[in-house]
Amino acid sequence: MPATPEPHARETSTGRHALGPHVVGQRIVVRHLLPDGRATDVLGTCTAWGEDSLTIDPDRARDGTPGEGPVTVRLADVVTGKPVPPRASVRSRVPAQEVEEHVAALWSSVTTEPLGRWLLRASPPHGGRLRRRGNSALAMEAPAIGWADAAHGVRRFYDAIDQQPLVQVQLGSDVERVLAPLGFTPMGDGDAHAQLASVARALRSVRSVAPEVVAELDESPGSAVVTVGGGAATGRGVLSGDWLLVESLAVDPTERRRGLATAVLAEVLDWGAALGATTALLHVETPNAGAIALYERHGFVTHHTNRYLVGR
Repeated sequence: MPATPEPHARETSTGRHALGPHVVGQRIVVRHLLPDGRATDVLGTCTAWGEDSLTIDPDRARDGTPGEGPVTVRLADVVTGKPVPPRASVRSRVPAQEVEEHVAALWSSVTTEPLGRWLLRASPPHGGRLRRRGNSALAMEAPAIGWADAAHGVRRFYDAIDQQPLVQVQLGSDVERVLAPLGFTPMGDGDAHAQLASVARALRSVRSVAPEVVAELDESPGSAVVTVGGGAATGRGVLSGDWLLVESLAVDPTERRRGLATAVLAEVLDWGAALGATTALLHVETPNAGAIALYERHGFVTHHTNRYLVGR
């Protein structure tokens, strides 16, 4: 929301900033002059940058009420400005276990079995392979049945379906620490951030920079696959209540750096928003710096980081 102008302050020096066209789509704060010489601040997403002005879509207030509409500022009136971290999703305080429970919506057939406070999961191959998220025990808190019993229960369940016993934990958690002497150790790869964003704000951000490309939507109840550029990039969206799960976003290596990932993300978010989704959730492996930068640029914030432990 734009701040109330300072009643007695008068700024005389402008241009002390590092803003430019590169901040379109990012959340920024700008101090600028009003016609009477006073200074005011505006905080929000930069939606346009022209030859002599920029436009900002102000943040909503903490109570969720909208801003006063887009604010256009003459570049000559900008005193200072800088990018700022995206506002966290209103669901940033939801427990990690609850966030991860939404992942079950990704697969049409998931077998689950409670194990104290943990959830044992098994699902068929998706995209030609077994997904760890659908074939591991979700264990983000103490099991409430005794640690040795929980470890035995995980092994029993996965031995029965001829799969290696896996446990999904929060990186650096007490669960990871206690399971280590019980024979559960990190797989060595697959650590992934769970990132959340407001669907409306992320959509506004990606729309401002996504290229104009032909998009195809293959929709089924509760899910949709987006294809752009004649198959150069794809992605999938799945609904879980008013949560939108974004997954399998991929770009042909020969077609990268054309903004196609952003175009796919825009289409998936638009589809979810039209069906009432308010919070977007995606997982991105920790070494994937390019994807992390893309998502953070459009308002996604890391909620927690997942690690998979294997029972030896």
